[in-house]
Amino acid sequence: MNIFKSFFNKKEEKPILSYQDFWDWFLINEKQFYKIVNKNDSNYISKNFFDKIAPKLNQLKEGIWYLTGMLDDNTADLILTANGNIQIFYIIEELIATAPKIKGWKFRAHKPEHNIENIGINMAGYSFTSKNIFFYSNDLQDYPDEIDITIVHEDYNEENKSDIINGCYLFIDHYLGELNSLTLIDNIDFKNKSDADKELIPIEKLKPFIIWREKEFVEKYEGARRETESDSYASLEATLQSGNKLIAVINTDLLEWDAKASHPWVLRFEIKYNGENNNGFPDEETYQLLNKIEDEINSELKDFEGYLNIGRETANGLREVYITCKEFRKPCKIADKIITKYSGKIEIGYEIFKDKYWRFFDKFRS
Repeated sequence: MNIFKSFFNKKEEKPILSYQDFWDWFLINEKQFYKIVNKNDSNYISKNFFDKIAPKLNQLKEGIWYLTGMLDDNTADLILTANGNIQIFYIIEELIATAPKIKGWKFRAHKPEHNIENIGINMAGYSFTSKNIFFYSNDLQDYPDEIDITIVHEDYNEENKSDIINGCYLFIDHYLGELNSLTLIDNIDFKNKSDADKELIPIEKLKPFIIWREKEFVEKYEGARRETESDSYASLEATLQSGNKLIAVINTDLLEWDAKASHPWVLRFEIKYNGENNNGFPDEETYQLLNKIEDEINSELKDFEGYLNIGRETANGLREVYITCKEFRKPCKIADKIITKYSGKIEIGYEIFKDKYWRFFDKFRS
């Protein structure tokens, strides 16, 4: 009877549709999970904890990863991470923010930063420590606000560069923490010592350097906002290799704005439709739907709040909508909301990436 009851309950488990659903389920199992983590056996934890928690998290959002261990003799630590996927950072942060207080547990969003003396990574036959990794800043005259650095590893060469680059990224992730490593550094190049263009700086000075540069950046653009109601728009037309036309409507005044870096995130929507019978363009009904979706995007992401509609591009069964943003969390949340709303009606996807000088839009500049 107990076996039957256990099987029956498993089949009738409530689906995880909200953050509260997840934590309600976790609370039911937390004592057993604590015992599992406290065993400090990675295989046992993987089978009896991770294999249980993974499908529940996937019901909320696919792509959430997890780390666990004992912080001390009495506290189990659960870290949820996007593993580099910035589109789900907000989900992880909101989920952790709603976590209940449970004795013996600590819940954290994103892989944390570590003291550099405690970081030692061995990977693919190479070591990654503060003793063999260095950096220097690339000062770009045309892009002074970008944090662009070169990382130098003693063993880097053309044959092993993939392994060295992956190991260095992992080291930086541990050193700066997942959030900082993904959002504060604009670009990283990699070189061998012999190819270095500048004096090498010990990697332990990277964190204070980035903190200083980011503080400088924030102070420079603090409060920078732009209203676009009176801006000028240009209609651009091009002929594609297929012979179909491409039409773009672009806010040309914005492209000349001297405070672009204050809105460093580019949000790009892709809305797919069937344009086969209309030279790649939407029919009237679809055209109205596309405009409705764009109006909803603009109503959620307002210019005076830090979200600027650069314009749109239409061709070959695809409408692209471009928004530059002061930050990345709300745009991702709104994008997911719109995708869910129109699921089954039209295919919508998006990407968001950092581009302080809006170089993505150079193709629209005369």
